Amino acid sequence: MGSLVEIRDICKIYNPGENEVRALDHVSLEINQNEFVAIIGQSGSGKSTLMNMLGCLDVPTSGTYILHDKDVSSLTDDELSDIRNAEIGFIFQGFNLIQNLTAMENVELPLIYRGVGKKERDELSVRALEKVGLAHRMKHKPAEMSGGQQQRVAIARAIAQAPPIILADEPTGNLDSNSTKEIMGILRELHAEGRTVILITHDNEIAAQADRVIKIKDGRVESDSAWNK
Repeated sequence: MGSLVEIRDICKIYNPGENEVRALDHVSLEINQNEFVAIIGQSGSGKSTLMNMLGCLDVPTSGTYILHDKDVSSLTDDELSDIRNAEIGFIFQGFNLIQNLTAMENVELPLIYRGVGKKERDELSVRALEKVGLAHRMKHKPAEMSGGQQQRVAIARAIAQAPPIILADEPTGNLDSNSTKEIMGILRELHAEGRTVILITHDNEIAAQADRVIKIKDGRVESDSAWNK
């Protein structure tokens, strides 16, 4: 497995000067292709800032981020957007679905932005919804679905164009225990198919289902080890 993500000595500083906040403080780590990694930390630990860096949603104050052999640490917003579209499928705690669109239309939306033609869009969207077990709910809107079903729509949207990286930010945070099992099972299946899955969480039980756990505290990597399975 080759290195997919390489972060070298990254800092993220807010309010530089006397009252500066070091959200990330000289963080270095590597994530290889087809790893299933959990990044765990409490509120204020820096894990969300690290997620924003990994997802090309923000750039570091200093340090280097190499993604797929490309230095993305100083790209423009437009260039970062292109990288995100090509490389990363996002899953968020709040689902981020558009309420007046059907499940199918929600999955299709990013494909429209990427310029995918209608025939291919339809095929990719149907396949993605089938993969998460929602073939029978394609025409339903978010309000007509449970929280677990909405999160499965969000996963279908994230995987429709088969990005190499799945970045899941507290994906089970709003779900009951049964839905949590379903979502974690889908993430494990995606990993088994060859995706790199990066899971951001504050929950030890969720983190323990990954193959590797990186613990963040006070903006630093406190520990980085495979948990005994």
